[in-house]
Amino acid sequence: MKLSAFKATVKNLDRVQFNLPNGESVPSHYHITEVGSITKNFIDCGGTVRTEKVVNFQLWFSDDVDHQLQPEKMLAIIELAEERLGLEDTEIEVEYQAATIGKYGLEFKEDAFVLTTKMTDCLAPDKCAVPTNKPKLNLADLVVQSKGCDPGSGCC
Repeated sequence: MKLSAFKATVKNLDRVQFNLPNGESVPSHYHITEVGSITKNFIDCGGTVRTEKVVNFQLWFSDDVDHQLQPEKMLAIIELAEERLGLEDTEIEVEYQAATIGKYGLEFKEDAFVLTTKMTDCLAPDKCAVPTNKPKLNLADLVVQSKGCDPGSGCC
């Protein structure tokens, strides 16, 4: 989800709820402790130089259950970051604490933002000789098509 879509959605909400990929809710007393821009410059395994840029939100919560971040305050924090950091309208990446800091994508479903899982991948499979996944077939399920060489036909 891009920053512009996030802001447009938040403007229409009475409260902003985040859900984890497993369906559990982020506690309602979360804070967005960081809004920033992250630029990643790297070389992939095929030698191609790449750049990725995301807007980063860090979600955090503590024992302070009396303070909930309201949509207006959230938008004010984002607008301040846009002004001072020059945030671009890029995809949002959300950091959330689990066993370690996890990085998630973001989408909106029904009435909540959902943290979506992100996966690693080879960016240059054509240069790394990464085998493509071949479908596994059960030989017993294959239909044998006769080419005129059936047992007893005399062709062999």
